[in-house]
Parts: sequence; structure tokens; C-alpha cells
Amino acid sequence: MIRCGHRSLSARVSLKAATIIATLATASLLTACGSDAPKGPRIDVTIGQQLIELKEARDAGALTDKEYERQKKALIDSIE
Repeated sequence: MIRCGHRSLSARVSLKAATIIATLATASLLTACGSDAPKGPRIDVTIGQQLIELKEARDAGALTDKEYERQKKALIDSIE
């Protein structure tokens, strides 16, 4: 048996493997906690409502005409 410090090499490898497995298991569990399920009441916004809100944003100066046209086209293209 090879000795490295106070622990044998096989014991150190086993400890490292156990640490890696525990880390991966924890990461796996935490990832599962971030599910895609909605957290609150579902709010459906129609394409028409989104277009109205885009126009309001443009009228308020939050969007340039170019940004408005690009986003409007993307919304309309999404329903085709």
C-alpha cells in the first residue's frame, strides 16, 4: 500500500471520489429545484395586448421607431 501523508493513497482517492459524487448529487438536486413550473397565477397576454404595450412604450419614448418595428415584426412572425 502506498502511503501519502497520514492516509493511504487508496483512502485519499476514495475520499476525493466521495466528495465529487456528493458535489454532483447536490448540484443535481439544486437544479431540480429550479423547475419550469409557474410560481404564481398564470397570466396569458395576447399578441394584440403585446402590440398595444409595444406602441405605448414607443409613444412614451422607451423604444425607438426602429426597435418598435423590429419587435412588432417578431411578434407578428411568431404567430405565423
